[in-house]
Amino acid sequence: MKGTIIEADEGEVFDIELEKDLLQKNKQIAIKNKKMLDENKIIAIDIMGSIGSGKTSLIECLADKLKGKYKIAVLNGDLTTSIDADRVEKHGVNVIQINTGKECHLDANLVKKAIDQLELSNLDLVFIENVGNLICPAEFPLGSSKRLVVISVTEGPYMVIKHPYIFIEADVAVINKIDMAEAMQVNVEGLIKDINQINPKTKVVAISCRNREGIDELIDALDL
Repeated sequence: MKGTIIEADEGEVFDIELEKDLLQKNKQIAIKNKKMLDENKIIAIDIMGSIGSGKTSLIECLADKLKGKYKIAVLNGDLTTSIDADRVEKHGVNVIQINTGKECHLDANLVKKAIDQLELSNLDLVFIENVGNLICPAEFPLGSSKRLVVISVTEGPYMVIKHPYIFIEADVAVINKIDMAEAMQVNVEGLIKDINQINPKTKVVAISCRNREGIDELIDALDL
C-alpha cells in the first residue's frame, strides 16, 4: 500500500456549503460503504477531532495494542501531506493516504475510492483518520461502524460546548492528554459532564497517549 494516494477527481468532492442533494448523495454512498464493509465483516471506525488533538497518536496506540488480534488498515485523511500516514505505517499496518486538497473533511466518495484499493478479504479492522476539524466531518458520514471524537485538554475547557453537533454524532468520545490537565488548568470531569449532557449515550474515555493510560478502557468502549 506504500505510496498510494487517493485524491478526488474534478467535481467529486462534496462540500458542506453545497446543496442538500449532495449531502444526500454522500449519505447514499456511505450506506453502500457500510454494506460493503459489513459483508466482509470489517469493523470501521471514523476518528474525528481537531488538529493537534492526538488522532494519529491514538491510532498508533490502538494499532500497537490490536495488530496481534486484528488485521488492520488505516485510511489517513489530510489536506496535502502524508506525514501522519508515514507515522502510522511504521507500526506495521497497511496505510492509504487520502488527500482532500482544500476540503476540511473526508467524504464517503473518497473513502469508497480508498476501500476499493484494499484487500477486504484480508482485513478485520479499518481506522479512518478524518481531517482535523470539529465541524464539517459531523455532516459527512463515511459508512463506518462507529464514530469516535478526540479532544484534548490542551484545547481548553470549552471545546465540547462550542462544538456540540459532532458529539451528537459520536458513539465514543476521547479526552486525550489528561497528563497535562493540571498544567492547563482544565477539569477533565467537567469535559465528561459536558459530553454527557449533549449525548448521554456517548461512551467517554479519558486517556493519555503519551503514557498509554486509558487505552485498554478505550478498546473496551469500542468493543474491540
